[in-house]
Amino acid sequence: MTVETIPTSPIAGQKPGTSGLRKKVRVFQQPGYAENFIQAVFDVVERPAGATLVIGGDGRFHNRVVIAQAIRMAAANGYGRVLVGQGGILSTPAASHVIRTYGASGGLILSASHNPAGPDEDFGIKYNIANGGPAPEAVTEAIYARTQTIDRWLAVAGDVDIDSIGTSVVGDMTVEVIDPVADYAALMERLFDFAAIRRAVAGGFRMIFDAMSAVTGPYAVEILERRLGFPAGTVRNGTPLEDFGGHHPDPNLVHAKDLYDAMMAPGAPDFGAASDGDGDRNLIIGRHRFITPSDSLAMLAANAHLAPGYAGGLKGIARSMPTSAAADLVAKALGIPSYETPTGWKFFGNLLDAGLATICGEESAGTGSDHVREKDGLWAVLLWLNILAVRGLSVDALAREHWARFGRNYYARHDYEAVETAAANALMAELTAALSSLPGRAFGPLSVAAADSFSYSDPVDGSTSANQGLRVLFTCGSRIVFRLSGTGTEGATLRVYLEAYQPPDGAMDRETADMLADLIAAADTMAGITRHTGRTRPDVVT
Repeated sequence: MTVETIPTSPIAGQKPGTSGLRKKVRVFQQPGYAENFIQAVFDVVERPAGATLVIGGDGRFHNRVVIAQAIRMAAANGYGRVLVGQGGILSTPAASHVIRTYGASGGLILSASHNPAGPDEDFGIKYNIANGGPAPEAVTEAIYARTQTIDRWLAVAGDVDIDSIGTSVVGDMTVEVIDPVADYAALMERLFDFAAIRRAVAGGFRMIFDAMSAVTGPYAVEILERRLGFPAGTVRNGTPLEDFGGHHPDPNLVHAKDLYDAMMAPGAPDFGAASDGDGDRNLIIGRHRFITPSDSLAMLAANAHLAPGYAGGLKGIARSMPTSAAADLVAKALGIPSYETPTGWKFFGNLLDAGLATICGEESAGTGSDHVREKDGLWAVLLWLNILAVRGLSVDALAREHWARFGRNYYARHDYEAVETAAANALMAELTAALSSLPGRAFGPLSVAAADSFSYSDPVDGSTSANQGLRVLFTCGSRIVFRLSGTGTEGATLRVYLEAYQPPDGAMDRETADMLADLIAAADTMAGITRHTGRTRPDVVT
């Protein structure tokens, strides 16, 4: 095997965020850009000699080019085997499962998740470690440090037909092109009561699943239509396209409006769901009833024991700090621990590996369990289907029953996208400086009880993650959270999370915007959102 050493120089800006390195395609198309980052990964990650590497992605534009180069580079860097999804396809949760199932040392997931795709849109690379989860901060920091000193990258000659399942050799390394769906579908069949769901389908239960022309299409067709018996056409937009059909594959009420409209129309089916670009997020809508991601986490946790994979009960529930406290109420009722972590699935990995939690969730439409180390959109859909089939309830009836028992956390997230970075940083700096002066102040009818910058101490490894978002807590139990998101590719996204709790004997079915109106006004006043950003309303409300 002849290894070619290609001289290079550091390229600025290759710092991975919470979900890897994301930039515009044109940035990744620069000579050496992807190669520098991949080589930095290979230079710093731990792996035994002849290790196995998993490679796959969401099918977006530029995936095939980078996959081919990553295979050649893996061979040059001493990997013994690469597993790659057929056509370069592997959903993020499926990649996590493949890493765990085949004992890989890690994997490269080529995706920008819910971001748009195409020649003028977004691309990304994320490294997952041997437990199947995103690389922790110590690893991503080491990768970034290496990108700042890198002086060469390695490759061998060779090409692989990734469209044909089978085995070939590149350099001295074995390349196995695998069915991207089979292992994942088999796992879902072990976790859930497929027989109960099939009986519901035979009895007339109907659903819509919108794959958003992204990676979950093949998974949903195999599981929902072929294995569970839903009619052909239940899965819409089921073919992964390099530009996601020109759509924005983010499963929220803005970008999945067609699904929402269908579920609110007369004669709507029983259940509607969607997933995102790489398959790790979900949207849940019943007939005439939208379920927020925070409520979905709580409702799934309260009923998870109805699925065979969780019949023994939950060890604990974990949620990201911006996610509503609805899941905490379920944990308290079940007598199990609840954990509040920073945003980023990697923080759940330690809890899952240590057996401290079983189900985890984030308000940004991510829910999952200890079956993999990523959030999993289709898993959440199947758990909902399992629960509805066993309970014989509609989504609306289950939600009302849940709120009658636990109360309701009215909740919304307001996103101000592509804010000029300096303006966003100034807003956060000014608000941070004012935190100590907020307690005792009144904003309309709301009185501030406490305000802080959230810091997390990991109960497993003792690490501390500071500056994870600004929290303002009110005496009535409501709260506002302010964060800058790291998932975009241009400017900054300011996220404002608003939560108002109503106890079980309170208002259970009011309009969310009405219940949050005082919080919305308070958020703008205390943070100066309009003053700093020039925005009078958010770009996206979820």
